[in-house]
Amino acid sequence: MGFIPKGARWYLADVVLEHVIEGDRRNVVHVNTHLIEAASPEEAYRKARTLGHKSQFSYLNTDHRRVRVKFRGLRELAVLLDDPEDGVEISYEETVGVPESKLRQWGRAKPDLAVFAPCRPRRGGPNYMPLTVMKKLEAAGFTRADVEGPPVKARRTLSAPLKRQRPQQTVGAKRRSSRPRAR
Repeated sequence: MGFIPKGARWYLADVVLEHVIEGDRRNVVHVNTHLIEAASPEEAYRKARTLGHKSQFSYLNTDHRRVRVKFRGLRELAVLLDDPEDGVEISYEETVGVPESKLRQWGRAKPDLAVFAPCRPRRGGPNYMPLTVMKKLEAAGFTRADVEGPPVKARRTLSAPLKRQRPQQTVGAKRRSSRPRAR
């Protein structure tokens, strides 16, 4: 078992949820990070799995197709070394051997940070927008195009097959996943 400080009661749980959309071969997978309060790692594990199981349901999307959300397990369960409060470090990411040219790109300007960036419609992925949520957004004055962007017509010919994008890898750097602070 990993290092668990005496009196530790806060954990981070990465819950993996798969969205399967009727009529679409592609799935959408979310890894949702939850803050768990528990007296032990075993209790945190049980609570995190319960959250995952309670997240399973199905609904109609805005195209009136059935979307099923499946709990696929926990990707990570880690202890926080400090109680959550303003400014406390809750996780870190460690990468070894990052070239200066890459490192300069990591810091973002204020307008590019998620809380300041303009909302951008999702494009090109499967539609998992719940019809009930879209109705609430429309009641608040939003249109489907505001949320999902204009309809995208897929064009595919025999001479131009769909290209698959490969995940980006940082050259010359070894990356470790984010983990709660453990120093």
